[in-house]
Amino acid sequence: MTTDQTQQAGADNNQEYLTFSLGNEQYGVDILKVQEIRGWEPLREMPDAPAYYKGVLDFRGHILPVVDLRIRFGEEQVNYKSTTVIIVLNNDDADNMMGVVVDAVSDVLTVRQSEIKAAPDMGSRIKTDYVLGMVSRADDMIMLVDAERLIDVEELEVADTVC
Repeated sequence: MTTDQTQQAGADNNQEYLTFSLGNEQYGVDILKVQEIRGWEPLREMPDAPAYYKGVLDFRGHILPVVDLRIRFGEEQVNYKSTTVIIVLNNDDADNMMGVVVDAVSDVLTVRQSEIKAAPDMGSRIKTDYVLGMVSRADDMIMLVDAERLIDVEELEVADTVC
C-alpha cells in the first residue's frame, strides 16, 4: 500500500463533528447533519408544549420545531446571550428537521473512530440514549450526540414520559 493509500484509508475512519457548549459542557454533533447555524431569534411559541420546546420557526418555507438542549438535557435555564444560536439539524429529509438551541458553537472537530469511547452506563435514571460516545481533547471531554435521535420528535416525547 502506498503512502497516499494509507492516508486515504485513515481519512475514511475520520468523522467531523460540530462542537457546541451548554454551560461548561462540550457536545458534538455529526457535521453532515447540520443544515445551518442561525443566531438566536424570537420564535412562535406553542401552547401546552413541554418547557424544552421553545417554539417553531419558518425555515425556508418549512415550519421547524425548536428545542432548547440545555433544558432537554436537564441543565439550568439561562437567559440567551449574543452567542446563543439555533443549529438546524436534518435527517436527509426536508420534512424531518429540527432546530436546537445551544449556548455557543465552538469548532469543527475531526475524530478518528478509534478515539470514540462508549458512554458509561448511568443506570435507568439518567438517559444516555442520545449519546454516541465520548472523545477526550486536551483537558476536556466532548460528548457526541446522535442527531437522528434529537430530531425524532416522538423519541423526545417517549423519553420525556420515561424520565
